[in-house]
Amino acid sequence: MRWDLIAASLIVAATGHLFAADRPAIDNAQVRVYRTTVDALGSIEHGPGVIVSLDARDLGKAVWVDDAAAAGQVPMRGAIVVVQPRAKRPPSPPTGSKPGDAPFTGMSFTPLFDNDRVSVLRARMEVGAREGLHTHAADTIVVHLSGGEIEDTADGKTIVNRWKRGDAEFEAFGSSHSARNVGAAVDVVLVALKP
Repeated sequence: MRWDLIAASLIVAATGHLFAADRPAIDNAQVRVYRTTVDALGSIEHGPGVIVSLDARDLGKAVWVDDAAAAGQVPMRGAIVVVQPRAKRPPSPPTGSKPGDAPFTGMSFTPLFDNDRVSVLRARMEVGAREGLHTHAADTIVVHLSGGEIEDTADGKTIVNRWKRGDAEFEAFGSSHSARNVGAAVDVVLVALKP
């Protein structure tokens, strides 16, 4: 949620139009992220990844697939976010914290799955919840399921981010911040990339 390290955020217009599947919303050396639909998966780059459902029937369901562009292997329907890890980052000494390690109040974390490329968690930030100052131990993609308002403090600056369902943000390895929920409860899926 650190604004100066967010590679991109996905904003859905009031009309509900999605970004074109062939244009990643986040595209950097660590990850490529698309907001699309299951029916449009054939137009994204081939490769493994995490698929996160934004559809009300499967909201927050996350699965690992060997080829995200192969729609036949995705057991979902409707709007989705695709998170495709790129080349692995060289391992570095553990200097950060994992979700739940720093002083968090009013937050819950539920592991969804873990493999050699990613750790995926579902998280909820209740009204008034706080994340103490923490440092990211991995590049992490936050996929917003509910939207909400999060007050974020980093480098002595505080801003309020207003998220919508389907927005995604990139939190870089080694970045530090604290946060407070200043709106309704916020639900997200966290995809932590492994080195």
